[in-house]
Amino acid sequence: MSFEIITKELLIGFLENCRVFALTLLMAIPLGLIITFGSMSKFKPLSIITKIFVWVIRGTPLMLQLFVVLYVPGLVFGVPMRNRMVAALIAFVINYACYFSEIYRGGIEGISKGQFEAGQVLGLNKTQIFFKVVLLQVIKRIIPPMSNEIITLVKDTSLARVIAVSELLMAAERFAGKGLIWPLFYTGIFFLVFNGLLTVLFGKLEKKLDYFRS
Repeated sequence: MSFEIITKELLIGFLENCRVFALTLLMAIPLGLIITFGSMSKFKPLSIITKIFVWVIRGTPLMLQLFVVLYVPGLVFGVPMRNRMVAALIAFVINYACYFSEIYRGGIEGISKGQFEAGQVLGLNKTQIFFKVVLLQVIKRIIPPMSNEIITLVKDTSLARVIAVSELLMAAERFAGKGLIWPLFYTGIFFLVFNGLLTVLFGKLEKKLDYFRS
């Protein structure tokens, strides 16, 4: 099998990783904020249920969650999950939304009460205080931990192969089974370059937000 054909198949697999990555971020970032509001709610039943849910998701392996999303609907409710990519996305979005929610919560709770009081003095309501006073300061605080989670997400997309989503590492494993070892190392280069670009991007973003000091 020629180098060009193998490279093309690896690229096709990597596009699946990129698809899982992009769609997970698109949905998990806002969902994480909703979960944060639930866990910080003054309505105790909602707060407790949300915190227990986050604890369960963060305390169990993502691989297990992939299997649960794929098989439980069919085994328990008689409605099999036929689309494995959808199953992977559901598991990834829920998992990362819970991790993001804890990062958001830490960022919000790290803002001094004086910031909220200053907003009240200016006559702003709670929503205005959050979006006009608190939000940008929270973003600056959460960029470092968020960047770590997002880089981890890039690598975790390879777990989609356990439920037969044909991504990059699955393609490399298939070639390794045929006696070709170099595609596995080639796979590492794809992830290293992608994560390198993200690292540079987040570094520049942190510098741009340096003027927010609280």
